[in-house]
Amino acid sequence: MDKIYILCVDDESDVLRSVTRDLAELEDAFPIETAASADEADRQIDRVFERGDRVGLVLCDHVMPGRNGVDFLIELRKRPELELTRKVLFTGQAGHEDTVQAINRAGITHYVAKPWKREDLLAVARDELTDYVIDAGVDPLAYMKYLDKGRLAEHVHRQNRTHTGQ
Repeated sequence: MDKIYILCVDDESDVLRSVTRDLAELEDAFPIETAASADEADRQIDRVFERGDRVGLVLCDHVMPGRNGVDFLIELRKRPELELTRKVLFTGQAGHEDTVQAINRAGITHYVAKPWKREDLLAVARDELTDYVIDAGVDPLAYMKYLDKGRLAEHVHRQNRTHTGQ
């Protein structure tokens, strides 16, 4: 089974450590990669795909040196292999216009304001990864322990009804 990665992008190492710590209970099923810039994130994504794995979720800060997070997320949307990847902007500094750009042009699926609460970030990650597993057609049974069991069970039930013609 190929792995589904979470990629966290932020130029502040303390933030990356916090995100990794807050999402640690998902890491057995969804390994976490980090990047301190958009360029480093591009390299991380390429390495994940070279191994035959997937990127299910990208959590990205906005204000970073070089390419900002919104521009990076807009570029990700243009990559066909990332079409189903869920994108979350997490920042304390994106203005209204930047946020609108992220929604309209980058296709972000969620916005998390800094500072966040651990349980809120974990809930967003679970919800987004549940959507990814369902949309990507991945066998959801391996992820029941980590994601939204009710939604995954409903998805399996719908699939079974479709296959049996009910």
